[in-house]
Amino acid sequence: MLNRNVLRVVLADNHSLIRHGIKKLIEKNSELEVVGEVGNGEELLRFLESHSADLIVLDISMPGIGGTEAAATVKKRYPWIKILMLTMHTSQQVFYNAMIAGADGYLLKDDSDEELLVAIERVKRGKNYISPSLADDFTDDVIEMYRNGKKSPFRELTKREKEILQLVVNGFTSKKMAEHLGLSPRTVDHHRSNLLRKLNKRNSADLVNYAVRNGYIST
Repeated sequence: MLNRNVLRVVLADNHSLIRHGIKKLIEKNSELEVVGEVGNGEELLRFLESHSADLIVLDISMPGIGGTEAAATVKKRYPWIKILMLTMHTSQQVFYNAMIAGADGYLLKDDSDEELLVAIERVKRGKNYISPSLADDFTDDVIEMYRNGKKSPFRELTKREKEILQLVVNGFTSKKMAEHLGLSPRTVDHHRSNLLRKLNKRNSADLVNYAVRNGYIST
């Protein structure tokens, strides 16, 4: 939990240079220790199965399991772990989806190095943190409203539907999806129809734009 003198931090970002830079900053603080580095959501979840952590600095846009989905899974399995999202996304919808998933903080990659340590300290103390660039637009009341009152439609998708969505983003046709997944084209089309209905989209292009824009799936 968070009752230790040293806060155990995991860095989850698919860019090693960004992880390296964050680690160098964190190492300046004797109360923080980087205990792991991973490049995507799958690696993060596997890491947490065998290692303890107090806080995750988590990029939203990663290949495979993106940051938003990873955050939701982490909070479900390890509710005591704090999550600080680190992202380039400034849109309200991406922010709201991160909060719905359970993020404790939302920091922009354009923010200063010092702001990262401020964000970590605030999240460590159990407070919500929002980048100063966005703070005027988002209040704690708004965060709680979205976190407690709404569900991300992405979280309602089945595992198979998420697989299909990733393949749609990757440009697979229904025929290629069927071959790749060992399903019939008719079954694939059924899953695609469910995706359009659940996410309230009209076509595959809308699905791709929605999934990538909101940090669910990376190109």
